[in-house]
Amino acid sequence: MVFNRLTIGRRLSWFAALSMLALVAVAAPGAIAKPATPPGSVNVQLLAINDFHGTLEALPATASSGNRVGNLTDIDPNPAVTNNQCVAPTCYPAGGVAYLADAIKNLEATNPNRTLVVSAGDNIGATPLLSAAFHDEPTIEALNMLGLDISAVGNHEFDEGVTELLRMQNGGCHPVDGCQTGHTFAGADFQFLAANVVYKNNGKSIFPAYKMRSVGGAKIGFIGLTLEGTPLIVSANGIQSVNFLDEADSINAATAALKAKGVHTIVVLLHEGGAQSVGLTPSTIDTCTGFSGAVAGIVAQLDDEVDMVISGHTHNAYNCMLPNAAARTIPVSSASSFGRLVTDIDMTINRSTDQPTLISVDNNIVFRDNADADEAALVSYYKTAIAPIANAVVGSITADMGRSLTHLSAAGESDLGDVIADAQLAYTQSVGADLALMNPGGIRNDLAYLSSAVGEGDGNVTYGEAFAVQPFNNLVVTQDMTGAQIKAVLEQQWAACTPPGRSGGATVILQISGGFTYSYDSAQPCGSRISSLMLNATPLGMATTYQVTMNNFLADGGDSFPAFTAGTNRVYAADFDVDALAAYLGAYGPVAPGPMNRITKLP
Repeated sequence: MVFNRLTIGRRLSWFAALSMLALVAVAAPGAIAKPATPPGSVNVQLLAINDFHGTLEALPATASSGNRVGNLTDIDPNPAVTNNQCVAPTCYPAGGVAYLADAIKNLEATNPNRTLVVSAGDNIGATPLLSAAFHDEPTIEALNMLGLDISAVGNHEFDEGVTELLRMQNGGCHPVDGCQTGHTFAGADFQFLAANVVYKNNGKSIFPAYKMRSVGGAKIGFIGLTLEGTPLIVSANGIQSVNFLDEADSINAATAALKAKGVHTIVVLLHEGGAQSVGLTPSTIDTCTGFSGAVAGIVAQLDDEVDMVISGHTHNAYNCMLPNAAARTIPVSSASSFGRLVTDIDMTINRSTDQPTLISVDNNIVFRDNADADEAALVSYYKTAIAPIANAVVGSITADMGRSLTHLSAAGESDLGDVIADAQLAYTQSVGADLALMNPGGIRNDLAYLSSAVGEGDGNVTYGEAFAVQPFNNLVVTQDMTGAQIKAVLEQQWAACTPPGRSGGATVILQISGGFTYSYDSAQPCGSRISSLMLNATPLGMATTYQVTMNNFLADGGDSFPAFTAGTNRVYAADFDVDALAAYLGAYGPVAPGPMNRITKLP
């Protein structure tokens, strides 16, 4: 498919001359007023995002939680009618790259010096069809346009492998699909950083570990990296050439290198994070209530020269002060996800001491007041290009289905997870599949019964809606596994029971196809939690071989399920997992939500 070229404006990304600096004191998080500039000091502004995931379009706030800040309120007086709305001041529609660009411009206008725009990773990967159909080139072009300067790599930057990520930086046409948009992709104007991602053959990082920038004579070092556990949550095929190293060790090594170059003000862009014990609302975007998560343990090991950590990965908003290795607290922030927030960081740096004397951090909602015209034109261009595919109806459903609490059983089985597993089983029965297993993390959105804005009609599902549910382009795989190997996989659903461990200590309850049932008791020892495994009302034979379907991510041991790799005689379907879902909704529609009665939680 070839389209006319869209002329895309670009901003300058880089700076030249460097001079020296270092650290002293930090303001409490959430300070809104811009600090006055003491004599001999310079004010530096950083604007930070994370986990953008190619969310270019500003969708209605009722479509999903990813398009708002706050909880929906049912304001319809008729209880028989569902009319959830996002109502200020407890809820605001937020995000969309045209509004994000406008918010960044407005914040830049508050600073007399050059502002640096930075990201803590996951700019691309797990993106809507609008970006994913073009291998995320639209997202890179949009980030160029809004002036992104530096970005850490996140785990999703590796969804299509190291080679494709290098193309995102350097440009060029896709090796298989070519130049789909009618012009050669120019690559990122901004610099990816990857301090802890190194080639196995020579130990060198795939991108620089750090970059230095100068603003008003103040020199700042930026270190960027992803979580060490990235291999557990991306497909193994694309990352076989690299190792992912310890986060704190990598940061401290890069810090030492920066200090040796005379840089003493250091900001870390870390794609790892944490969470508050409260939800995302307008009143909690700048708090640090009941905070926990992997980022706290990393910060606790950091060199005292590190002044701030801009984090991500967990899609949460927070504004914290966390202790480093010297027991000094430093700011740690996150701007939620999908471009709904932007973190405004103001640093006052003393030129004579080469140290920041004040760091003020403030998370800002990206209100949908004014849209940047250039970004809006970019989005419109790609929407027109993809519309015939995205808006095509592929099937139908009888009611809403999803992955959220209202669609989830006490055992962790979702009605949409049931349907996806059934779809993959149906897709592979021609090769003898007996059952299918699906990872819940691969289900990225709900399916709504009501018609979307494109007017496909209530109950109908478009390809774009199906793609939003399964956006990873994973292949469907069937392989031989014994009953004992299937049980071993299910025993690894708890973080304590899988050898690699699991990011955040999460429990991952795999979704299963109809006809397969089992029970679990999480209070039992590892290896003894799964019982009553039945396939079509017959006990699963531990020595019997079955044909089991899954996506290639799970087949390679993804999500910390190494027991999947014991399977043999792997057969790949010709199409992706989203194609299996689309085919099922078309062949068996209207499809009802899954029964959520296949997994039983004991006692």
